[in-house]
Amino acid sequence: MADSAAKKAWRASHTTRIVMDLNHNTDSDILEKLREVPSRQGYIKALIRADLDKSGEQQK
Repeated sequence: MADSAAKKAWRASHTTRIVMDLNHNTDSDILEKLREVPSRQGYIKALIRADLDKSGEQQK
């Protein structure tokens, strides 16, 4: 089912999509870890927030 125009507009104004390419050879350790965690998005966000806390930067 296609998203409504309102949902598309909300998503466009409230979210940012981040994409990265990981190499099967040089990034295999990262790929393996990401396969193990229950939520890739949650895991990556937690790592970034921990880094922000460590460096003393504010969170929203």
